[in-house]
Amino acid sequence: MMPLSRTCRDVAALLVAQEDRRLGLADRLALRLHLAMCETCPKFERQLLTMRNQMRLWRAYTDEETKGSP
Repeated sequence: MMPLSRTCRDVAALLVAQEDRRLGLADRLALRLHLAMCETCPKFERQLLTMRNQMRLWRAYTDEETKGSP
């Protein structure tokens, strides 16, 4: 395998992993390269971002709801 070549499965794992940790330079470059060439993986990335944003909003909503209760 080429140093910057990643499969869609590898890229999906990296997209999920970057929520928890900072990726290394090689992984970040490989990720951007793959996302520029692949048709499907950017859609998955957008889906992850949507889920992450919605979860953040939901957590803020439930936090405010518990603060307002007696």
